[in-house]
Amino acid sequence: MAGSPDLWADWGEFGKFKARGMKGGEALILELNRIVYSSGIASPVTSKRGLNARLRYLDSPAGRQALKDQGVTPRTIRSWMKGKSTPTKANRERIDRAYWGRRRENLIRSGWLKRHLDNDGRGRRMEVYPVDQSHVPAERARPTLQQRSINVRYIWGDLVDAWAAQDADTVDEIWDDVISDLDSDYGAYAYVASIGIGA
Repeated sequence: MAGSPDLWADWGEFGKFKARGMKGGEALILELNRIVYSSGIASPVTSKRGLNARLRYLDSPAGRQALKDQGVTPRTIRSWMKGKSTPTKANRERIDRAYWGRRRENLIRSGWLKRHLDNDGRGRRMEVYPVDQSHVPAERARPTLQQRSINVRYIWGDLVDAWAAQDADTVDEIWDDVISDLDSDYGAYAYVASIGIGA
């Protein structure tokens, strides 16, 4: 029968009937990453402007340490900062990783990400896109699944803390709290194609 509960009865069985998606917590992590990346330097590291902007951002003890953590020697760092040499393609990738790592840490430490998502207590609108059922046999498909839109409040501080600590279990628990507001069909959104946060 259409809408068989077998597809959703056990979250560990996800994909048994070829539904495609990911755990809601994983989607939350990806969306937080997107928000961080969209708030940073827009020019790619392959451009002169993007490279110079990243090197300026990393021109601090913590930034130089981030470059060292990527395997760059102090001598090479000094040469770049003084404009005496141009990084190779591999080193540009190291610079980019160091930049995004520092950017992430600074947004967490400053509290900007929490404040931005909390939005003065108003929260943020979240779009939930259900799993792709295009490969699920018709008799196993869940016809009621549709995109959902909800306003989410109060989770943002805990979510950012769990994301910062790379605590996937807690992120999963937070996702369970989010979807519990979706109605009796909330279990169908344990796995999703993606989510979008209006931030």
